[in-house]
Amino acid sequence: MENTQTLTAAAKPARPNRFVELLLADRHSVPLSIALHLVPGVLIVAAYLFLAEPFVKAIDYPIFLAWAIALVVVLAPVQFGLLWLGRLRSGRFSLRPVVAYLDRPIPRGKIIAVIAGLIVWMTVVSLALTPLDDLVFDNFFTWIPFEGAGGSATTYIDGYSHTRVVVTMLICLPLTGFTLPLIEEYYFRGFLLPRIAHLRWAAPVLNTVLFSVYHFWAPWTVLSKVVFMFPAVWLVWRKHDLRVSIGMHPGTCLLMATIGTIALILGVMP
Repeated sequence: MENTQTLTAAAKPARPNRFVELLLADRHSVPLSIALHLVPGVLIVAAYLFLAEPFVKAIDYPIFLAWAIALVVVLAPVQFGLLWLGRLRSGRFSLRPVVAYLDRPIPRGKIIAVIAGLIVWMTVVSLALTPLDDLVFDNFFTWIPFEGAGGSATTYIDGYSHTRVVVTMLICLPLTGFTLPLIEEYYFRGFLLPRIAHLRWAAPVLNTVLFSVYHFWAPWTVLSKVVFMFPAVWLVWRKHDLRVSIGMHPGTCLLMATIGTIALILGVMP
C-alpha cells in the first residue's frame, strides 16, 4: 500500500514555481510587465559592456558587431525561454501555448496590404525623424560612453576599413536584419502585450513606450520609436493578429539592412 502511494506521488508532475506561475498567468500586473519589458534591455547593455565590446575591440571590428552579439546573448535565451514555457503547458517545445495572436484573423489579401503600408510608414517616418534623434542626442545624451553613439545609423561602423564593415554587415544581416526583431515581436507583442490587454487602450500605449525604452543603448531614439511603432502595436492589440508587427518590424529591418549592405558592397555608401 505504501509503495503504491509512493509511486503515485512520484508520478504526479511537479508544480511550477511561483515565478513561472506568474509568467504563465493570463494577466500580468503592471509592475511585473514593466520589469519583463525592461530587464532584457538591461541585460543587453551588460552583455555588451562585459562580453561583446571587449571581444569586438580586441579583433578591431566595428562596434555594431558588439551590439549584435549582445542582442543574441540575451534574446536567444528569451526565445528558448518562451519555448520552455510552452513545453510546461503542452508537453512539447512550442510557442503557441504561450504566445497569443497567432490565429491569423485578418484575411490574407488585407494583411499583405496592411503590412506593406506599415513598412512604408516605418521606413519613411524613421528616416524623417532622424533629425529629431540627433536633436535629442545632442541636447541630452552626449554623456553616454558607448562607442558610436549618435543619431545617425552609420556611427556604429564609421572609422573602419571597407572590408571589415562589409564583413560585419554580412554577419549581422540575418541577425539584426530579421531574427532578432522576430524574437522581439514574439516576446513583446506575442507574449507580453496580451497579458496586459485588460488595461484596454492603455495596453498598446504601455507596450510601445516600454519597448522603446527597452533600447537602453539608444535612449535618444525613444520618441521616434514610439511614433513609428505605435500603429503596428495598436493593430496587433485591436485585431489580435501578430503578423501585423512581425511583417512591419522584421520586414522593415530586413529591407533596410539589405539595401544598406548592398550599397556598402557596391561602394555607394562611404
